Amino acid sequence: MRVAATQLWLRMSARAVPLLGGLVLAAGCGELALAQASGPAISSSQRITTNFKDADITQVAEAVSAATGKNFIVDPRVRAQVNLISASPMTGAEFYQAFLSILQVHGFAAVPAGNVIKIVPDANVRTMPATDLPDQVSSSSDEMVTQVISVKNTSAAQMVQVLRPLVAQYGQLASVPGSNTLIISDRASNVNRIMRIIGRVDQAGDANVEVIPLQNSTAADVVRTITALTGGQAPADAGALAPKVVADDRSNSVLISGERAQRLRIATLVAHLDTPVENGGNTQVRYLHYADAEKIAPKLKEQLTGVAASTGGAAGAAGPANADRSTTIWADPQTNALVITAPPKTMMSLNTIIDKLDIRRAQVLVEAIIVDVNTDKAADLGVNWAMWSKDGSNIPAGGFVSPVGAANGNSVSIVDLARDIQSPTTATSVPLGATFGIGRIAMGGVNFAAMLRALRSDSNTNVIATPSATTMDNQETELKVAQEVPFITGQYTNSTSTSSGTVNPFTTVQRQEVGTILKITPQINEGDAVMLKIELESSELSGTSGDANSLITNKRVINTHVLIEDQGIVVLGGLIRDSTVNGETRVPYLGSIPVLGELFKTRNAKHQKSNLMVFIRPKILRDGMQTAVETNSKYNAIRKEQVEQGPRGEVLPMIPFDKRPLLPEAPPLPERKEEPAPVRTTPPGASSEKQP
Repeated sequence: MRVAATQLWLRMSARAVPLLGGLVLAAGCGELALAQASGPAISSSQRITTNFKDADITQVAEAVSAATGKNFIVDPRVRAQVNLISASPMTGAEFYQAFLSILQVHGFAAVPAGNVIKIVPDANVRTMPATDLPDQVSSSSDEMVTQVISVKNTSAAQMVQVLRPLVAQYGQLASVPGSNTLIISDRASNVNRIMRIIGRVDQAGDANVEVIPLQNSTAADVVRTITALTGGQAPADAGALAPKVVADDRSNSVLISGERAQRLRIATLVAHLDTPVENGGNTQVRYLHYADAEKIAPKLKEQLTGVAASTGGAAGAAGPANADRSTTIWADPQTNALVITAPPKTMMSLNTIIDKLDIRRAQVLVEAIIVDVNTDKAADLGVNWAMWSKDGSNIPAGGFVSPVGAANGNSVSIVDLARDIQSPTTATSVPLGATFGIGRIAMGGVNFAAMLRALRSDSNTNVIATPSATTMDNQETELKVAQEVPFITGQYTNSTSTSSGTVNPFTTVQRQEVGTILKITPQINEGDAVMLKIELESSELSGTSGDANSLITNKRVINTHVLIEDQGIVVLGGLIRDSTVNGETRVPYLGSIPVLGELFKTRNAKHQKSNLMVFIRPKILRDGMQTAVETNSKYNAIRKEQVEQGPRGEVLPMIPFDKRPLLPEAPPLPERKEEPAPVRTTPPGASSEKQP
């Protein structure tokens, strides 16, 4: 049939007939007519399937009116293209709720007014009457409702501030101060949510007063401390009851008022503050583990004076003076303890500094390796000959006389050799090496002599010195293995009497150390690196003499700073020297003649090669176990050397019943301790248990 220019179709049996374009009505049997303005709605047994795509919102309102029988007045400002797609059939009431959701999405609202429903923008909802939230309105509906809520335990004005962000802009939330109630105007689903929130928040308080008697502290001091802690903290809720703490001097008690959680928190603080002081009030005795009390005490005084001077600048010079009067620190060397009298805040600061200083410092084992390898080679080859007449004048007739080699530090020639032959008893210049001579020495006639001398000398020196020293971190150590060698610095001879000839010799001698001197200052950096300040001196006697028969020493000195990894080896310095010296003495022109020229020249050659290297290896000893392992290693090495030097198969000992010195066996290694040492409040060796 035809109704108000809108054609509706009825679904008969199992067939579906379209109604109003996007509306399909499904029913079991029978015939139904839907009117736009008024008419009977569909029954609850009938279902509607919607399919609106880019439909005008007024067309959807017509379909809802036809399906539910409700009358709508649409505001001219209500314009929108909507989509409503349903995969499953809905009842008329469900279709109406879906329509309300469409209105909310597009910023419109449906306001009941008698038998009609006004569809207006959300901005106009506040000025229009709404429906209270009765039982017949679903709590999940998008219908505009107004609800009055009575608040019992909290302030309605405070609830407005908390709930305002939860209400839509078009909604209304206000409080009535006289009755402590809230008025909420919003969609039913949101109003129901706010009511549930108010029900959880509006709980009865448990404010009460609690009295805590004190046993070890003064009530005024405890209240002053707690007030300083909580005085600047504003309560999270301005209307909530802020906790109060009051001191009762007569009973030495602390009174606390407020919520139960607040009272419990403050009572816990009072219990911690009301504890007995076992260290004698403002005076403490700190027994140090590793640091020196006599060295730390002046440093702590300097720290207090500096802090007082920096913080008391406005008071002038009175700041440090007041600090000195209120704080005293002195050291007891017998027990290595500090006796400190100071206010609690200063005492805590001093204890923190002492805890950082009184720690076990790591040790460093530094091993130096000095390698000195020298090779000296020398060769002399020469021919000397001479001819002379021995007629009393000892005038030589001719010859080639050149020093060849040396004896007792003096050069030797053919003349010296001939003199020794004539006077063997006074011979002092016999040359070294292979010397071949031929000649005639007589009282008359012509004398002649010839000498061939060849000498080759080789010397090799291989010296390895391994000095080692162990010291604490940032502590200088010195290892000295040397001899006090006298060096003549001056001589003076004075004859006191010319007639008697008495002589008073006077010689000044200065003794100097010759040997190995090692000075090391290690500094352990973060990680396993060690920075070393090294002063190394290695000297020895060369075996030769200089001016005035003074001794000559070979000296090597290294002063440096190096950074080495733990147990790493680094070269500090070295010298590689290779020198060759060739000498030749000859007669001009004659010495250049091949073969025959060898009779008119002498030759010598000298080759020296020196290799000197200095190495260093640090090893960090962080605990007693590592120190014991290194000590036992060196200890057992020395003991092994003593054992190997014992008697070896002596049938008849030279000194019978003689017991050679031998180190005892090394003690067992200590057990490793992982736990740090606690702060000592009792002297070393004293028991911390209280005597009955």
